[in-house]
Amino acid sequence: MRLSLRQTFAILLFASLLILAMRPVTDPDFWWHLRTGQMIVQTGAIPHIDPYSFTVAGSPWIAHEWLSEVLIFALYRLGGLGLLQLVFAGIIAGAFALTFLRCPAESRPYLAGFAVLLGALTSAPLWGVRPQMISLLLTALFLLLLDRFHRTGDRRTLLLMPAIMLVWANLHAEWILGIAVLGIALAGETLEVVVDLLRNRRKAEPAAFRRTFWLAGDLAACLAVIWINPNGFHLYVYPFQTLTSPSMQQLIQEWASPDFHQLMWLPLAAMLLGLIALGLLGRKTPSLTNLLLVLVFGYAGLTSMRHVPLFAIVAAPLLAEQAASLVQIRSEAGTGKPPFAWLGPVLVVLALLVCGVRYVLVVDQQTPAEAATFPVGAADWIAAHHPPGNLYNTYGWGGYLIWRLYPDYRVYIDGRADVYGDAFLYAYQNLHGGPADWQAELAAHHVRLVLIEPGSGLATDLENDPGWMVAYRDKLSILFTKK
Repeated sequence: MRLSLRQTFAILLFASLLILAMRPVTDPDFWWHLRTGQMIVQTGAIPHIDPYSFTVAGSPWIAHEWLSEVLIFALYRLGGLGLLQLVFAGIIAGAFALTFLRCPAESRPYLAGFAVLLGALTSAPLWGVRPQMISLLLTALFLLLLDRFHRTGDRRTLLLMPAIMLVWANLHAEWILGIAVLGIALAGETLEVVVDLLRNRRKAEPAAFRRTFWLAGDLAACLAVIWINPNGFHLYVYPFQTLTSPSMQQLIQEWASPDFHQLMWLPLAAMLLGLIALGLLGRKTPSLTNLLLVLVFGYAGLTSMRHVPLFAIVAAPLLAEQAASLVQIRSEAGTGKPPFAWLGPVLVVLALLVCGVRYVLVVDQQTPAEAATFPVGAADWIAAHHPPGNLYNTYGWGGYLIWRLYPDYRVYIDGRADVYGDAFLYAYQNLHGGPADWQAELAAHHVRLVLIEPGSGLATDLENDPGWMVAYRDKLSILFTKK
């Protein structure tokens, strides 16, 4: 097998992405996704009301991720958490592979590779086995299709989008990202026409009008097919309810802005500074569409770390484009046998071996990572002793307890913040801190079990109250039972 240096570099790049993306399952919401997928498969029905909590039981629930949850459970049943880790690592690497293909040909593979790798490091803190990664992949696919349409004018690339959107609307509510990308592309094309008219004082090219027309039609078709989902019209409203929820923005960590004092956000700072520097020095003017995409998603990433991966896949091709306008890297010259021709295949084999070793290590790390993140010991104790009463739990543990203890126990709260609503989330936050009326709050919900972090305000109050006793304790959690 003979591989050119360019081919070897590309293979090593994507092997690196796969290695970076493989990690233990630690997302708090994964577990209720898994339980919901199991419920749908076993009952053949998609839930529309809350089955998991005793606090808001029966409240409306828009299960917008139902198809992702079915896929997650199917993969789990087929190959356990190990298969899920591998598949979602492939989904993440696939999103950045599509981003690599969006980079200009003159920047590939080297400049494009480094830009994509920087984008991957920028977004890595948000990776995991979670439905959002599927939306990341589909957003990258939409961007690639739009680039090809803009470059070739072939409207057949747009015909795929409504079909993708039909599936996306049943996978995750971040289908709105596809609509946003199309809307920004339509705005960019329209501005191109306006600028052309103002600059040249003549009619714009007919091709520009045609592109605008086809983009508008594609946007309308994508909006129409979203209706085809188990929640009907409600799915159109759901993303805006999430984005405008003050409690979610204030209380849920990943909705907060990135903290640049933390080392993990250093690649994001480097990417932003690189865009500014190369934008000033670069010799190529980016299209208005690409400029609008970077501005919109850059703002989204700065206001919420949840959106940083989207900014990364939007910005990496522009970074590569501007770098290529300043630096040119020549391909291998000549047709003869290059020196060290054996090195490429050896490096590829080594990369595959490292991927395999990384996968084995990740599978082995799952149990200790799970125990370090979730109350495994406390859940074991509850499952073994079956103490009576309703269970108060920490927000981030609700999903895990749904997987471990439902239907024997229902949770006080879990990661489905939209089901609980702003008022309940604020009340939970207050109770967790140990307010003066904590006893009345627990009594109102007939709580006789409290599973919480040691050292929290409520835990301190419970330890000092003679009506409660410690039933289980470890470094991560403490379980109280009412006497």
